[in-house]
Amino acid sequence: MPGFSVAMRTPARVVAVWLAGFVLAGAARAADDLTCLKPETGAPAPSTLFYDSLRAEAYQSLDRRRDAYEKLKTVEEIQGYQKRLREFFVEQLGGFPEHGPLNAQTTGRVVGDGYTIEKVIFDSQPGHRITANLYLPAGTEVGAKATGGTGATPIPAVLVSSGHSRTAKTAGYNQRFAIIMAKNGIAALAYDPIGQGERSQFLTADGKPQFSGTTTEHFLVGVGAIPTGTGTARYRAWDGIRAIDYLASRPEIDMKRIGFTGCSGGGTLTSYIMALDDRIACAAPACYLTTFRRLLETIGPQDAEQNIFGQVGYGLDQPDYVILRAPRPTIISATTGDFFDIQGTWDNYRQAKRIYARFGYPERVDLVEAEGGHGVQPGNLVGIVRWMRRWLLGRDEAVPEPDIKTHPEADLLCTPQGQVLRLPGEKSVIDLNADRAAALEANRKKFWESTPRAETLAKVRAVAGIRPLADIPPAKWEKAGKVQRDGYHIDKVVLRTDTGVPLPALTFHPPEPRDEAYLYVHDGGKAADDGPDGPIVKLVKEGYVVVAVDLRGWGETAAGKPDPLLGDWKTFYLSYLLGKSLVGMRTEDILTAGRWVANYQSKQPREVRLVGVGKGAVPALHAAALEPSLFRSVTLRDGLDSWSSLARQRVPAGQLENTVHGALRFYDLPDLRRAVDSPAAF
Repeated sequence: MPGFSVAMRTPARVVAVWLAGFVLAGAARAADDLTCLKPETGAPAPSTLFYDSLRAEAYQSLDRRRDAYEKLKTVEEIQGYQKRLREFFVEQLGGFPEHGPLNAQTTGRVVGDGYTIEKVIFDSQPGHRITANLYLPAGTEVGAKATGGTGATPIPAVLVSSGHSRTAKTAGYNQRFAIIMAKNGIAALAYDPIGQGERSQFLTADGKPQFSGTTTEHFLVGVGAIPTGTGTARYRAWDGIRAIDYLASRPEIDMKRIGFTGCSGGGTLTSYIMALDDRIACAAPACYLTTFRRLLETIGPQDAEQNIFGQVGYGLDQPDYVILRAPRPTIISATTGDFFDIQGTWDNYRQAKRIYARFGYPERVDLVEAEGGHGVQPGNLVGIVRWMRRWLLGRDEAVPEPDIKTHPEADLLCTPQGQVLRLPGEKSVIDLNADRAAALEANRKKFWESTPRAETLAKVRAVAGIRPLADIPPAKWEKAGKVQRDGYHIDKVVLRTDTGVPLPALTFHPPEPRDEAYLYVHDGGKAADDGPDGPIVKLVKEGYVVVAVDLRGWGETAAGKPDPLLGDWKTFYLSYLLGKSLVGMRTEDILTAGRWVANYQSKQPREVRLVGVGKGAVPALHAAALEPSLFRSVTLRDGLDSWSSLARQRVPAGQLENTVHGALRFYDLPDLRRAVDSPAAF
């Protein structure tokens, strides 16, 4: 790297500068080719390298999980497997709240052909309410628990969990689920998930949903939840458990005969609840279950609640949702043309079938496949109804395809203004995120005040997944070209690390460089601030060598243009499934690059100043706090202030990649800034 001079390092001292909102714009020169990675014929495109490396790691984890599954030969071994995975599942969700009062109320009734619909509201958590429609077969003795006689209570019931439709419980397919159950003598409770129906968590000034996409809501509520050690899945699963609690409060319902079904996102929640709650006697997840291998080979990770932190890394695959409830009756409903791959669905079913057979009940698990795309086709619907009748009513006979007339959405609304957030005292999930973050603050403060600094930073490493610099092999490097500019030149370099994902870098060289150098990381890529009067050029004109590097998933290894609200959410959730954070991986990239800058063509390390911009600020802060001897200073611009504030943000746009699961149980970003500002502590 011509132009670098050598300087002895001073003792490890780091000064943090937090300049939120300080913007220095600069557009890269279009005329210069600053590309470092040259695609080779037949080789993967640079944009796929990071995602592919994570996917390869996931396949290895799934292979280990399959090996463990194949060793399950006895009922005792299976039961041990079930116990271990269920405990892991609940722990990764963040545990559950107390089963508090439901505070249930009925706000209206609608009379249908052969059934009655009650419009009900009950608490999921205090002040956080669920809206639902309870379909009761005609002749049900409402509020009274009778015995014997055709049509007499108690009667079985099926919960209907909605897919990702905006209208949720009132969507046509959910109504059809519920109505056909009621017409067959089974009560049905169709409820609204968060972010859907009457439970939108983001409203405009006139009380309408702010986002058209319900999955957008699910992603955004998860952003603030992840640092607290939970996620969207916990809220969704708890809603389902509380819906069961509501049925238990109804004297008309026989709690020994409870079913659960739902399509797509509702199939996800059916899969979760049937695995977690033993009260579900009979289950029918539709248009969701496949295997994670086939999911990753096809469409990749999906909606926020469909990803449990660390589950692939630990060995919790989608077939385990069925295996966890064995030998209770379960039917998998699928379609030939679903984007949830049908090959994986059959693999899922075969794995479950073998486990059920070892329990001695192979007939209690089945699969119905109908032709068509994603969604419950008529053949799926009658297959699910027949399954529920068989196990909840003791009647196994053909069910004709029904001709069902649904109700207008307005007739089934439970709240006066169509949204729970417009009810007095309603708490949104954002409010719950903020409450949980606040509850963690006292213990976190005590941890930092009473624990030796080395131990606190070791916990930071463990939570974020960051190896000590001494455990990270030095990068190998190669030149990829040179660009000559007026007054300075740029060397194009590629750093090769043990991760298998290259780090492209640009080294900006003034003619007479100072002893110190800058390492510059920007979420827009290494050339993001390379404008004629931009921050990088200003530093070069002051005589500093600046090394701008693409961290994994940015710049040349970015997987396309990031979503403005969610960033590269597929890569984030693939790493999340593995139990990893992008923050942790990118921190290691900074440490690798920083050591390379400090030691390149130098017998003694030179001093390196670190700059992190945008989403580059969070990993830069981690790097400076964890390896203070590597950097003389760190400057952070336009970065996230804290995860606690993130939990309170109404719309945390662009911050998903900045989250670390469960970090707030032990540290927040201000804790790291104080560590950086306290050199004597090192």
